[in-house]
Amino acid sequence: MGQKKNALFPKTISVLETLGGNIRLARLRRNISSSLQAERAGISRPTLTMIEKGSPSVSLGSYVQVLVALGLEKDLLKIAADDELGRKLQDLNLPVRQRAPKKGKS
Repeated sequence: MGQKKNALFPKTISVLETLGGNIRLARLRRNISSSLQAERAGISRPTLTMIEKGSPSVSLGSYVQVLVALGLEKDLLKIAADDELGRKLQDLNLPVRQRAPKKGKS
């Protein structure tokens, strides 16, 4: 049986390409060859090439391995850390407490 292929939105593809480009730039700034980077991350060189191009078919684990090898794994903790929209939506659903009327007032 063939695998079901998910259609990606252009915005998603753009995000992956930007991520891959950022990973490539980080590697180049450190003056690390693609062969050495792939070896440090425990992946093949073609997989690293696909990551640096932002391929959606590469597992998230491989992306993480490359970030760890570059010393950038803590950047992953920044993802969704500042969920402004989520907090606004949560605030809209917070119940507002009503006070009971004071005794003796009519």
